[in-house]
Amino acid sequence: QVQLVESGGGLEQAGGSLRLSCIASGRSVSNRAMGWFRQAPGKEREFVAAISRSGGSTDYADSVKGRFTISRDNAKNTMYLQMNSLKPEDTAVYYCAAKEVGPKSYFSREYDYWGQGTQVIVSS
Repeated sequence: QVQLVESGGGLEQAGGSLRLSCIASGRSVSNRAMGWFRQAPGKEREFVAAISRSGGSTDYADSVKGRFTISRDNAKNTMYLQMNSLKPEDTAVYYCAAKEVGPKSYFSREYDYWGQGTQVIVSS
């Protein structure tokens, strides 16, 4: 089993930055693709970014491309999401996720492990 815990959320003004962290415990995630998803009030959970097992390949939702950066430190069993130029529409609960097997994916149903989420609020 893998346990994931997110941190780093909070209240930020539009144009500001936040850095989310996702720390894994239990089994290592160094051989697992991982991703970030978010869910705004009244909306479905949506893909934000994903990263390959090595960290050498990343994907982003169009809405965050150029503003967010996903990265990982396998030695620390940790994944990050650097969020710059924040917009009010980025307000959501952000979740990290890990796959048991297979490459990174846009689809939440393909992820096996989930954190509890961290709230991000961006004020205008």
